[in-house]
Amino acid sequence: MDTTRSRASSGSPYEGSVGFSRAVRVGQHIAVSGTAPINADGHVSIDAGSQARRCWEIALGALAELGGRPEHVVRTRHYITDADADVVAAISSAHGEIFGDIRPASTVVVVAGLLDPRWKVEIELDAIVTD
Repeated sequence: MDTTRSRASSGSPYEGSVGFSRAVRVGQHIAVSGTAPINADGHVSIDAGSQARRCWEIALGALAELGGRPEHVVRTRHYITDADADVVAAISSAHGEIFGDIRPASTVVVVAGLLDPRWKVEIELDAIVTD
């Protein structure tokens, strides 16, 4: 059994002081930590669907950095701050664009708030690389 550990960085200045990585791979398993909708310039869109797409862009980039692809994803989690049907539909649509045929196990949790009040969604995923 391969227990080699590798990491993908988020680029956050807090990685060292808090002790986290954007993603970690041990053997075939990749875990991508909570991913927020922050653009490279620090901007956060006000649109829930755009936020979800940005989260997936970042998370799937980390997955790829560690040798994974969307079809390796076995579980996704969404933490959302608003259960409004339009918000849920926008976030769910972004998930469906990527995982419509893959269909990983998925959970949506409504939370009182996230670390930054601009964020409407934060996502995480788990993948198993079998090839």
